[in-house]
Amino acid sequence: MTEFSRPALPIVLLTLPPPSPWPWPPLIKASALLHVGAATAALLPGGWPWAAGALLANHAVLTGAGLWPRSDWLGPNVTRLPAAAAARCEIAITLDDGPDPEVTPAVLDQLDAAGARATFFCIARRAQAHPALLREILRRGHTVQNHSHVHRHHFSLLGPRGLAREIGQAQQLLADLGGQLPSCFRAPAGLRNPMLDPVLHRLGLHLVSWTRRGFDTREADPVRVLQRLTKGLAAGDILLLHDGHARRGRTGRPVVLDVLPALLQRCRDAGLKPVTLNDALPPRHGAAA
Repeated sequence: MTEFSRPALPIVLLTLPPPSPWPWPPLIKASALLHVGAATAALLPGGWPWAAGALLANHAVLTGAGLWPRSDWLGPNVTRLPAAAAARCEIAITLDDGPDPEVTPAVLDQLDAAGARATFFCIARRAQAHPALLREILRRGHTVQNHSHVHRHHFSLLGPRGLAREIGQAQQLLADLGGQLPSCFRAPAGLRNPMLDPVLHRLGLHLVSWTRRGFDTREADPVRVLQRLTKGLAAGDILLLHDGHARRGRTGRPVVLDVLPALLQRCRDAGLKPVTLNDALPPRHGAAA
């Protein structure tokens, strides 16, 4: 790969205004009250089986909410662009798991050819290995967002300190490499737990999932991937593809490279404009401008 030239970028320090108190989601409030009630019930004669059953049911609901990537039960979760962006006929194309030295440059060229802007949710350790590529993403007018430091498979099992470390390290590293502080976070595989949103709130990060995804990390047929992304395609959609961990088709070519040009053409035909999440989303409380 030809090494991209390095533009002069300012040093960004990971400092944010003190956040407002974290607004407890209704499910978390109810869960806390249930735990208090269960502790009291367990002290009553014959009360502990009822208390244990209630807690088991509660934790099953919390686990289910964390395993549902588009759920907002554990805190705010952006699954579509705001109404104002939809009214402007905007959509967001997002690409996860990069940067990849083979795939990402080709994706950038395809986006340039269509005059489209996209959002790259980068794994910080990969960005550290390919810093010039990350800067090239930014130079071409796209945005880089936080997809964790190392994309741990057990991310959703981390506690508050582990989540803060994994997200905070990525936030600082991506800012140092690119000169821009990410404003959005996407959890690995979209999986999370009730302790994630307080960390995102403190860092001023939106949790962003998607409206629909193509499953292009496991589907080798670009036609099926495109169908998943474009069925019901509408203004305000957030679409998920991957420039990292890209599945290859029968010819050995990464599927995303066969899907993206057709997807961009569908957007043009429908009068939809692909924009970055920075362009479409207002900052979360305390987020840097």
